[in-house]
Amino acid sequence: MTHPPPKKLCFLTVGATAPFDALITAALSAPFLAALRAASYTDLLLQHGTSRTFDARSAAAAGESHSITVQGFDFNREGLGREMRAAKGEGGAREGCVVSHAGSGSILDALRLAVPLVVVPNAGLLDNHQEELAAELAAQGYVVYGQLGYYLSLLFAVEASGTVALWVEGGLAFANRWCVRDLAAAIGEAEALRKRRTVWPPGGEGGEDGRGLIGVMDDEMGFVD
Repeated sequence: MTHPPPKKLCFLTVGATAPFDALITAALSAPFLAALRAASYTDLLLQHGTSRTFDARSAAAAGESHSITVQGFDFNREGLGREMRAAKGEGGAREGCVVSHAGSGSILDALRLAVPLVVVPNAGLLDNHQEELAAELAAQGYVVYGQLGYYLSLLFAVEASGTVALWVEGGLAFANRWCVRDLAAAIGEAEALRKRRTVWPPGGEGGEDGRGLIGVMDDEMGFVD
C-alpha cells in the first residue's frame, strides 16, 4: 500500500495592515508552484488579508495543476502562531518554510520558531524600513531576502500610488546585493538556509554601517526582545 508523502507546508503571510497583491499573484504563479513541488512541498497556505486578487477556487485549481494543495484565509485574530508552527513541522509533518512581508512582528514570530524564512518587502509602502530590515537580516544569515520580479513590483506599486515608482527604482539598487530577485528561486534558497541557519536572537552588532541588526530593529520597532 502506497502512503501519501508527509505534509510539507509553505505558509505565506501578507500581514494585517496593508494589501500585498503582488506577493499573492507571485505565489500563485506557475514558476513558484513548480518550485514548491520540486522541493517536495505538499501544501501552500496563504494569509491574503484584503487582497483583491485572491480567489479560492482559482487558487486551488492552480495548485492542483502542480500537485499542491492551496488554501487561504484573510485574518486570524488569535495571531499566526498555529500556522507558523505547522510550517515548522509540528505533528509529524516535514519542516517547510514561511514567506512573509517584511513586517517586524511577523519576522520575529518566524525567527523565534527557527523556521526557514523568506522575507519580501512590500514596495507599495513608503517611509518604512522594510527594505533595510530585509537586507540586514539576509546579510547576517537569518533570512532569505526574496523580491518579486521588477516589473510585477513596479506595476502594483504604481497602481497603489503614481509617486511610488521612483522609490521602487531607487530601493532596488540598495537591495541588489542581498536579495533573490525571483520568488520561485527563493524557495531553493530557503532549503539551503535550513542547513546553515543562524541562531536567534543575535549576540551583537554587525553590518556595514555599524548599526547592525539591533540598530535596524530599533528603527523598525523601537526595541528588540
